Amino acid sequence: MNKEKLTDLIIGKLTEQEASIRDQWSRPVGTRTRHFIVDDLLPPEIATQIYDAFPKDANGFYDRESFREKKRTSANLDQYAPILAAITYAFQDPRTVEVVSQLVGFEKIEPDPSLYAGGLSMMFKGDFLNPHIDNSHDAKRDRYRRLNLLYYVSPDWKLENGGNFELWDDDCKVQKTLTCQFNRLVVMETNKLSWHSVSPVQIDAPRCCVSNYFFSEISPDKTDYFHVTSFTGRPEETGKRAIGIVDNALRNTVSKVLKYGRGKDQANTKD
Repeated sequence: MNKEKLTDLIIGKLTEQEASIRDQWSRPVGTRTRHFIVDDLLPPEIATQIYDAFPKDANGFYDRESFREKKRTSANLDQYAPILAAITYAFQDPRTVEVVSQLVGFEKIEPDPSLYAGGLSMMFKGDFLNPHIDNSHDAKRDRYRRLNLLYYVSPDWKLENGGNFELWDDDCKVQKTLTCQFNRLVVMETNKLSWHSVSPVQIDAPRCCVSNYFFSEISPDKTDYFHVTSFTGRPEETGKRAIGIVDNALRNTVSKVLKYGRGKDQANTKD
C-alpha cells in the first residue's frame, strides 16, 4: 500500500464526510476547541496493516518521561515497515492538505515534512499526557502551528482502556473525552487556548497513533505571539498545576531569549 493509494482513500473519506465535518467544526460540542472526527477512515484491513507495522515493544522509539508526560515517540520512519511512512506522508500530500484546508476554512496551510512535531507515538499501561497547549510555532518560529491530525490504529480500543484524547475548557477543569478507537481520525485546531491531553492507559496493550501537524504563517488570532508547549495538571493534581506554572514560565523565557523554537525531540508531544 503506497502513499498515493492511501492519499486517495483519505481524500475519498473526507469528501464523503464533508457535511458532517463542516458541521462538527463549526459547532463544537463540549469544548471551545474546534475539531472533527472521521471514523472508519481507511478500509479496516489497511488500518490493521498500519497497526501491525508498529514495533510492539516500541523498539527504536524515544522514551519521554516527566511530570508532564510518559510515552514513546519516533520520527525515524525509515526504521520501520514502509506503510508507516506511507500513511504519515499521505496526510501531508498536497491534495490532502488542500481538502483539509477547505473543510476548516484555513488559508496557507502547510504540512511538516521534517516531522519536527509529527511521526509515530506509542503508549503502554500507565502512560499519559497531561493537559497542555502545543508549542505555537515550527522549529524556526516562521509559522504558527494550526492543526493537529491524529490517526489511531489500535484494534478494539474502548473508553475503559484509558489512553483517550481529551479536550479541556480554558481552566482545565472540565474535559470532553474522545475515545481513541481503531481507524479514527481526529483533527483539532491549535491555538493559545486549545488545551488537550491523553488520559492514563489502563490496559496491557499498545496505543498507537500516527501524528501530523500543519502550520501557517497566519496567526490563529491575527496577533503575534509565541509560547513553548505548556503543561498543567489535571483538576485533582494541584502539585502538578503549581509546578507547571513555574516550568512553563522558565521554558518560555529561555526559548524567547534564544529566539528559537524548541528542539525536535522536545517538540514531539504527539497525542
